[in-house]
This record gives sequence, C-alpha cells and structure tokens, in this order.
Amino acid sequence: MIKKIYIAGPLFNDHEKSYLEEIANELESNGFECFLPHRDQTGIDDDELKGTDMSQKTKDKIFQNDLEALVHADMTVALITGQDIDSGTCAEIGHTFASGKPVVAIDAGERRYRNLFVEGMLNVTVNSVDQIISEIEKLN
Repeated sequence: MIKKIYIAGPLFNDHEKSYLEEIANELESNGFECFLPHRDQTGIDDDELKGTDMSQKTKDKIFQNDLEALVHADMTVALITGQDIDSGTCAEIGHTFASGKPVVAIDAGERRYRNLFVEGMLNVTVNSVDQIISEIEKLN
C-alpha cells in the first residue's frame, strides 16, 4: 500500500519549486505523506539553505535527509520537465527503481526526447498534476 511519496524534480528556479509544491499539495490533500526536498529538510539552519555557498556539513546533511526519505518512501513522483531530465532527479529515479519501487513521472505536457534508459525506469508518465492520483491508485 502506497502511503509515503518522495517528490523528485529540478530546483533551479521558483517556477520549478512552485510546481513541485503543487504536486505535493495534490498528493497530501489525498492523504499521502510526502517528502519534498527543498521544503522538508530537517536539522539544517534556514540561512544556510538560502545561500549558494553551503558548508560541507550542510551538503552532507541534505544528502542524508534525501537518502533517508527515498529509502522510507513507497514510491517516487518525478517532475521530468526541461531540456533533459535533471541529473539529481535521474539519481532519485534510479534509486527508486533499483529498490523495486514504482515511479510516476510528470512531463507537464512537454514533448521532448527522453533518455531511454531513464524512461525505462518509469512506470507511467502523466501530463498534469490532476492525473497523478488515478495512476497511483492503479499501482496499489
């Protein structure tokens, strides 16, 4: 039974972060517990997260928080927009796939060529946030 969801995606601008938050809101309003990396970091000073020059200690803590969330998640929902799928998102997809857990991807209606190896790790790709819940229900 899917209860905990890791949300993966690029975090390079406010638009991407907002879209990921929209995904989290949709999932959480339907009873799922979500981990959203830019929102749910624990044990890190907020000022350190806002800067571009993070200490190695902060980088290590972010990695550990993300890894722990991936391990405990039942699946990953991944935003795969952009010229190419974000490298961090690809790593999260790969970890989820290697753990035998499902991945639902959202392409937001973009029509681009995708890396076929990464594409092979996706259970399904949807075009919009409102399609996620029905696909998760099919996986349960």
